Amino acid sequence: MGAIDLPKSPNVFHPEKPSAVGSRNSLAQEYRDQQKEVNQLLEEESNKVLHHLISRLPKDALERLDIMGGVKEKLYNYFNQNYQNMFNRYIVTTEDEMVKKVRNFIDGEETKVLARYTPKEVADLLDQVGGADKFNTGEIEKSMVNMYGHLQGHIQRGVNDLENLTNSLLRQKTDTGAFIRGENAYSIVKCAFKDNLVKPKTVTDVKLSVNILDSELISPIFHYQSTVAFLIKDLLSKFIIDALDKEIEKLKDTRIEDGLEELSDSEIIFKKMNKIEDYTDDKIDDPKSKRYSILAKSLMDKIQDLRAEIDPENFDQLNVRENLKKIVDMENIRNRGFNTAINSITSILDTSKMGYQYIENLKNARELVIREYEDTDPANLPDERYSITMRYFDNAQLIEDRKAYDVQMRSFEIEVAHLWDILEVIYENSKPFFGVTDFKDLADKNKKRIRKQIKEKSGEPMYEAIDKAWDEISFVKSADTEVERMNRTYLYEKDRIRHRIVLMRERMKKMYDYKYPIERRVMEDRLAFLEKEYYRFDYMINPYHIQPGLLLDVDITSIKRKKATLDAMANVLNEFLHGVSKGFQDAAFASFSRRRSTVRQDINQSFADLPEEGPAGEGGQAYLDMLNAGGPASASAPALEAPAKSGRVKAGVVDAKPGRGRKAGAKSGRGRKAGSGRRGGGALREI
Repeated sequence: MGAIDLPKSPNVFHPEKPSAVGSRNSLAQEYRDQQKEVNQLLEEESNKVLHHLISRLPKDALERLDIMGGVKEKLYNYFNQNYQNMFNRYIVTTEDEMVKKVRNFIDGEETKVLARYTPKEVADLLDQVGGADKFNTGEIEKSMVNMYGHLQGHIQRGVNDLENLTNSLLRQKTDTGAFIRGENAYSIVKCAFKDNLVKPKTVTDVKLSVNILDSELISPIFHYQSTVAFLIKDLLSKFIIDALDKEIEKLKDTRIEDGLEELSDSEIIFKKMNKIEDYTDDKIDDPKSKRYSILAKSLMDKIQDLRAEIDPENFDQLNVRENLKKIVDMENIRNRGFNTAINSITSILDTSKMGYQYIENLKNARELVIREYEDTDPANLPDERYSITMRYFDNAQLIEDRKAYDVQMRSFEIEVAHLWDILEVIYENSKPFFGVTDFKDLADKNKKRIRKQIKEKSGEPMYEAIDKAWDEISFVKSADTEVERMNRTYLYEKDRIRHRIVLMRERMKKMYDYKYPIERRVMEDRLAFLEKEYYRFDYMINPYHIQPGLLLDVDITSIKRKKATLDAMANVLNEFLHGVSKGFQDAAFASFSRRRSTVRQDINQSFADLPEEGPAGEGGQAYLDMLNAGGPASASAPALEAPAKSGRVKAGVVDAKPGRGRKAGAKSGRGRKAGSGRRGGGALREI
C-alpha cells in the first residue's frame, strides 16, 4: 500500500480499514495479531471469573448455573463487547490520530522550507516597487507587537492568579506574603490583618501601606508648586551624573584592556566625587562658573521663584522666562511622573475587573483617592470592598505630619492618664474604712512592724523611701539616642496606653461586679471611646516610618473564606509596582557586571590555541605547574608536560605513571603533537 492510498482519518470511518476512525486495525501496530491478543485476554479474564465462582459458590448452586455452558459464554461475550469495542478501538483511534498529526507536521515543515518568508526582503521589495508611503509595514508591525503585548499581559495575570491561589492553599491562611512578592517586599511600610468590628468571625480588614522612594521611581514625581528653576536644576544634576557614569565606564574598559586590576566599589565612588568639579562648582554669583556651562546664569536668574503659574497681568509671550517655562511645560516634566502613576493604577484596576465607583484626583496636592463604592458607611457596604489612597510626600510635608503625629500621641497619653486618675480616686474611696482590700492596704497595715522588726536591725531604708523606676504597667524605657529622637516609633508609649486600657477595664469589673451605677457607665463609655479612637490611630501609618516618595495606602475588607478582593488586589499591587518602581538596586551587586572572568578569551570553550603570552598565559602556566607537581595522575586524566619558563605552552606529554615530572615524560617517547597539549590545557582551564 502506497502512502497515497492511506485513508486519512478522521475523514474515514470503518471498522476494518487500517487508520480509520473506529477501526480494529492500525497501521501503527504493524505485525501484531490483534484478534489473537484479544482472544487470549478474554479467555484469561473469563477463566478468572469462573474460578472465582467455583471457589465461592456451593455445589448445588453451581449445578443450577450450568457452569460448563451458559455462564462462560455470557462472560466471554460481555468482555468482548465492552473491552474490545471500547478500550481497543479507543487505543487504535489514538494511535491513528498520532500518526496523522506527525504526518501533517512533516508536511507543514516541508512547506515552510519550500516557501520561506523573510519580512525584511519583502519590505525592501515593496519599497522599491511603490515607495515607503504606499507599502509601509511599520503600523502592521506595531499592531502585532501590541497584540502580543496584550496577550502576554493576560497570560501573566492568569499566572499570577494561579500562583496566589496555589500559595494560599499551601499556607492555609492569608498573610502579608499573599500581597507583595519577594522582589518588592522591602517597599511594605505596614501590613495588618484584623477581624472586622461588625462581623469578626467571617470578615477580615486589611491595612497595607507601600512606600516607593524618589530614587526608585521610574518617572520622577514633582509637586505642582515646584519652581521652574528647581526642575531645570534637577535635569542638570541628572545630566551630570549620567556624564560621570559614562566616564567611569570608559575608565573601567580601559583598565580591563590594559590588563589592570578592576576598581573597587569605594574607588569608583571617589573617582566620581573627584570628577564632579569638572562639571560644576559652588560659585553661584560668577557668570563664568562651571555650573553655568550648560545653561547660562542670565537665564537662570530670569526664572528664579517662577512657579507653575504666572500672574496674567505680568504674562508676556515674548519674555525669556515665559518661553523657558513653556519649554519645561511642553516636556511635561512637572506632571509626568504623577500622571503616569495614576494611569498605571487605574488601567490595572480596569483590566483586573476591579471596578470603582468613586475617584478623586487632587492633582495640585498630588493625591489620588479611589473607592470601590461611593458610600463610606460600613453598615451600607458589602463585605468585599477596597479603597486606595495614593499620595506623594516630600520632606517638608513629612516634617509637618510628624509634628501632628507627636501632638496626637501626647493627647492620647493625657486623656488615658486622666481617666486612670479618676478611676484610681474612685477605687480608693470605695474601699471600706477597716480591713484589707488589696496589697497596698496590707503593706500599710504592716509598715510599722516591718520598720521595727526588720529595717531598724538591718539598717536598710524603708520601701516607701526607695525611688521606684517601674510603675508596674510597662517595663523601664531605655534612654533615647539621636536615632530614636529623629525617628520616633512610639512603640513604648503605645504599649503603655494599651496596658492601661486593659487594666482599667479589669479594675472596673472587680470594683462593681454586677452593679452598674452612673459612675461605672460614664467611665465605661469614656474608656470605649478612647479605645476605639486609639486603635484607629494605631492603625494609621507612623510618618516617622515614611521616606519622601510615593505612598500607596490600601484598605481592604474581604470575606475570610472567599478572599476574592484580597487575591485580585495582590495582582494589582504587583503589576503597579512593576510598572512604576525600578525596585531596590544594590550597587555592590551591579559592580560585578564586568569581572575579568566574563571577558576571558577562552570562555566560549573552543579548542583554539591559547594565547602564548600575557596574564592569561601566565595563569595557565601556574595551573599546569600545580597539576604536574601534585599527586598521581590517573590514566583517564593524564598529566600534561609543564610549560617552559618563558610562559609558552609546549607540547603535552602523556605519562600514566605516578610521580613523573617533565623530564621523565620527555624520555618516555610517548608524546603528542603540540596542538593536543594546548587543547588539553584549554580544557583544564575551563574546568
